[in-house]
Amino acid sequence: MRGDNHEQDSIFSYHSPADRVPMDHPLRLIKEMANRALKELSKDFSQMYAPTGRPSIPPEKMIRALLLQVLYSIRSERMLMEQLDYNLLFRWFVGLSMDEGVWDHSTFSKNRERLLNADIVRKFFERIREQAQKQGLLSDEHFTVDGTLIEAWASQKSFQPKEKEPKDPGESGRNLEVNFRDKPRSNKTHESTTDPDARLLKKSAGGEARLSYMGHVLMENRNGLVVDSVLTIGSGTAEREAALAMLEARGGTTRLTLGADKAYDVPEFVEDLRDIRVTPHVAQKREGSSIDARTVRHTGYVVSQRVRKRVEEVFGWMKTVGVHRKTRFRGARRVSLAFTFAATAYNLVRMRNIELCATSG
Repeated sequence: MRGDNHEQDSIFSYHSPADRVPMDHPLRLIKEMANRALKELSKDFSQMYAPTGRPSIPPEKMIRALLLQVLYSIRSERMLMEQLDYNLLFRWFVGLSMDEGVWDHSTFSKNRERLLNADIVRKFFERIREQAQKQGLLSDEHFTVDGTLIEAWASQKSFQPKEKEPKDPGESGRNLEVNFRDKPRSNKTHESTTDPDARLLKKSAGGEARLSYMGHVLMENRNGLVVDSVLTIGSGTAEREAALAMLEARGGTTRLTLGADKAYDVPEFVEDLRDIRVTPHVAQKREGSSIDARTVRHTGYVVSQRVRKRVEEVFGWMKTVGVHRKTRFRGARRVSLAFTFAATAYNLVRMRNIELCATSG
């Protein structure tokens, strides 16, 4: 018997959003790990707000919503709120009931400064890293470092001389014609009017120069998890300086090994590594390498060179899934916040996959 095409909505629902999420859904483990970290940050959240006044949107819900934005490659907070309004999976993950209204997308912009001032994203990253440490997922001795370019939210036309040139009286309108031919431009003489922190950079000698930032990660070699991340205003030495800063921040007296590509094969950097008890497992240049036979002859060097390529998986995930090939923010502080948050999301996904492999194997 054919059923009636009856579309009247039910007045009541007897199932919560959690009832509709499969028990083996990938987000369940991620939410458990995120909630443990957010619970430890409760005191930090309390210090962000005044003791009196109108109650705000819980910061825990906002951070879980931002996690969804990274995990599901959602381009903007406006689209995120649209999804959160009708997507039961998203409602369950954030912690909204069936009938609870969503907040306005501008709430993220208003609260982002709070997150920056309290350094919440960095603390959230560290709590997730501590969970990995307690589970024995992190190596204490073997690491890899690398950097990548993150395109700034600024056009090439915005890269203009710091000393303003006289304007052609015939020019009018907002989107003027610009001819860069035979006009040398450099970061010393020019600056972006849209994002002054961005720099004109290129990854390789024959590559195209774009307004960008540089993102750096320190990866442990056991499971490929990010143990530290930093964003810098790019320069010719930014990668090596960031690597030393992240290694020194780890502290400890145990001798470490550090894998890296040929860009790090510089005499000063290699000597700096040895001064802080780090063995440089850096890929050798064809000519004039600073890595000699006393390092290359060891089996550990060969292993580091093989494992170090996994750091590209981190950048690949952040740029494709995490929508971080080109940032949506302006200013080094905000871009840094987004970069660290993307690294945290990557760790959560990686830890979830490791746990599933352990239980199923």
